[in-house]
Amino acid sequence: MDTHDLVAVSERRQQHVERVLTSFFSDSLYRARALGEPYAALWETLERNASGGKLFRPRMVMAAYEALGGTDLDAAAHVGASFELLHTALIVHDDVIDRDFVRRGGPNVSGSYRDIATTAGIPLPTAEHRGMSVAVIAGDLALFNSYRLLDRSGAEGVVRTRLHDILDEAMFVSAAGELYDVDFSIRAEPPTVDEIVDMERLKTAGYSFEGPLQAGAVLAGASGEAVDALGMFGRSIGIAYQIVDDLLGVFGDESDTGKTTIGDLREGKRTVLLAHAVTQPGWEAVAPLFGSPELTAEGADRIRAVLEEGGSRRFAEALARDFANRAWEALVTDALPETVRQEFQPVVASVLGRVR
Repeated sequence: MDTHDLVAVSERRQQHVERVLTSFFSDSLYRARALGEPYAALWETLERNASGGKLFRPRMVMAAYEALGGTDLDAAAHVGASFELLHTALIVHDDVIDRDFVRRGGPNVSGSYRDIATTAGIPLPTAEHRGMSVAVIAGDLALFNSYRLLDRSGAEGVVRTRLHDILDEAMFVSAAGELYDVDFSIRAEPPTVDEIVDMERLKTAGYSFEGPLQAGAVLAGASGEAVDALGMFGRSIGIAYQIVDDLLGVFGDESDTGKTTIGDLREGKRTVLLAHAVTQPGWEAVAPLFGSPELTAEGADRIRAVLEEGGSRRFAEALARDFANRAWEALVTDALPETVRQEFQPVVASVLGRVR
């Protein structure tokens, strides 16, 4: 399949999922209006925050489903949309945990309702509390309805039960990962590389890769061995993706990533880079700069230099490549047809291509 065909397939899958999400939010908004305009406004805000993403998780569901012979794209789109709504719930709540009021360059749910309150003359601390309170409500709605969208796929019997189990496991392990991430931020001693990798597997890889891929396989009627193989692929490629994202958050090109390369350093984000760096002799010289709200561009350059000279960047790049290779090895099994390897080879290549 050439590049043009790949783009066409990707766009087709995205359109299916967008139709499902548009219908869901339209129905929810209709119901909400019967309970008053403030509630309808909350649903409109939630829809805005659920829109504009790359629909990566639904695409994983549909890619696995079609590669394994599935043909009911409406059913797959509903399963994919359920994972996208789960993602929305998690990032809305994650922003509350991090006290962030911006997402994708604009106000998130917390920020939207904070701004409404400040415009009305409410003092900032109270306005921020109101914003975060509404975000908790919005995240709860998205979380609950992710299960409702799964049910609307039309899956029945054992398949429906297995899909519920996969979505439940994705949520269950993500909560554990979020907890460990919060704990790392207040722990006196820095986390180890293994602890960071495990946290990233739980917090992100499980619901972004492993779960969606397994759900697509189950919906397609794949064997248990095929479901397990795709789960292992998703776990490894998800970890690799997260390590690469953390690398780009410090060393990336802002014009390509759309993300500042000083934010993670200023925040003091716990990553593989940091876990390796704190074990190197040169780290103490820049340790007071890391996590400082007043970190300057010059200070960030000093930290980057230490990460380079101490080998932390090379270590993280090598680890990302290792997990990407593990992911590919998981696909090389008789349990999966060649169509699956053809489908996901570009995903592995994309991760490897983003390193250096």
